[in-house]
Amino acid sequence: MLFSSLLDRSKLMRIFSQILVCCDGSKYSEKAIRIACDMAKSYGSELTLIHVIEKTTKSNILAGSEYTKILRKYAKDVMQKAQKITDQEGIKSRIITKEGNIADEIVKYSKQHNIDLIIVGSKGLGAVIKFLLGSISSKIANHALCSVLIIK
Repeated sequence: MLFSSLLDRSKLMRIFSQILVCCDGSKYSEKAIRIACDMAKSYGSELTLIHVIEKTTKSNILAGSEYTKILRKYAKDVMQKAQKITDQEGIKSRIITKEGNIADEIVKYSKQHNIDLIIVGSKGLGAVIKFLLGSISSKIANHALCSVLIIK
């Protein structure tokens, strides 16, 4: 069982009662969702799935345009797929979509909603985005007040 050698089940149930899973449509994100489902089953955790639409200079200039519509449709598709995974695993999940700086919005949400654990993939959708934005998982790990599990 996940983490069973580190802490007993009752402590983990209290420690990780609220889990936030970052969803971006990547294979690492899907793996993070599956691990979160395993933890939720084992420890009775509540699962929240979050996707943040990156607000860049380009998206601000093109706000309301086809570009923004594409980003919002992609977010909807990602979250439907993520929720389908949790449904198949028999886990009820809450869906949250935000717009803004990805790491900032995730950390802000985690603080506002008393999240105990953030699960995020180590890599997102591409090297270009990582180059432009920096490592989102690193930013989350450095700024979150709760534990962060980075999935490779």
